[in-house]
Amino acid sequence: MQNLFTGNFWFDKQPPALLPLFENLLTGLVVIFVIAVFVFARLKKKKNPYQKTWQELFNFSLTNAFIGLILMFFNYETIAFFSARFWFLIWALIIIVWLVFIVKQIKKIPERRKAREKEKELKKYLP
Repeated sequence: MQNLFTGNFWFDKQPPALLPLFENLLTGLVVIFVIAVFVFARLKKKKNPYQKTWQELFNFSLTNAFIGLILMFFNYETIAFFSARFWFLIWALIIIVWLVFIVKQIKKIPERRKAREKEKELKKYLP
C-alpha cells in the first residue's frame, strides 16, 4: 500500500504484472461495461425522453469496455510502456469527466419534457 503513493509505482515504464486481486477487479469492471453495452443498446432503440441519455450511456460503456480490454491485453502481455499504471489514472479521469457530463444531461431532462409539453399544447391550437 505504501507503493501506491509513490511516483515510481505510477510512472514506472516497466511495471510488474497486476496482482490477481486487481486483475480480477479489472476483469469484473470490463464485464460490467460489456453488459451495460447490451442493456443500453436495447434501451436506446425505444422512443422516450431518455433516448439521448441512453445513447450517451451506450457510447460511454462501449468506449470504456474497449479501453478496459486494451489495458487488460497490455497487462497480460506485459508490454512495457502500455502496461504502465498511469494509463489507469488517465482512464479513471476520463470516466469521471464523462460521467459528469452525462449527469448534467440527465438533469436537463425535466426541462426538455416541459418544453415538449408546451410545444404540444401550442400546436394543438394551430392549423
